[in-house]
Amino acid sequence: DLGCGFGRHAYEAARRGAHVIALDAGEDEVNGVAGTFAAMVEAGELSPETTRVGVVQGDALHLPFVDGSFDRVVCSEVLEHIPDDEQAMAELARVLRPGGTMAITVPRCVPEVINWMLSDEYHNVPGGHIRIYRYRQLTARLRAAGLTVTGHGYAHGLHAPYWWLKCLVGTTNEKNFFVRQYLKFLTWDIVTGPRFTRTLDKITSPLWGKSLVVYLEKK
Repeated sequence: DLGCGFGRHAYEAARRGAHVIALDAGEDEVNGVAGTFAAMVEAGELSPETTRVGVVQGDALHLPFVDGSFDRVVCSEVLEHIPDDEQAMAELARVLRPGGTMAITVPRCVPEVINWMLSDEYHNVPGGHIRIYRYRQLTARLRAAGLTVTGHGYAHGLHAPYWWLKCLVGTTNEKNFFVRQYLKFLTWDIVTGPRFTRTLDKITSPLWGKSLVVYLEKK
């Protein structure tokens, strides 16, 4: 899980029985994921005898793994932050074994353009988003890295309006009533996953889902 952040993809993969390496450049993120993995083992959610997990602080441009180390790679909402995204893609391809699969997500073009139009604060900050991908541009770079595109989709239809709202009132304005209520709604949805909101997300994601998801394979 490259650019794992605070680990939601890594945790879910481990729960499903995968051996997981979570990598991020940030020390706080790495320490947080390591602590959560330890808590999951203590709570009996993970067994160290059957599921191996590890956390690494590292650079996406110089991954500390030998060629073909991984059967699966996830890189979610990371490439839009990296100036040399083509080098990062080359590294992702390098550490994936032949026959392995990869899922990459980036902010979807139209919802992201709206965010940029509504707020400079959203993207013009240290470590912020430095580019907006179009599908053809992203997939052309991934193919150039030696990967084959096998499919794509859209996700997080309920999240795009939340970010439009934050851009309108200020991305650091956590006290705004509507922002707080929408965040509570998203948290409730993620934790409980009711059928109504899952259905609503499936309907809205193809229309204005915040994320573009690209599925790939290394031949």
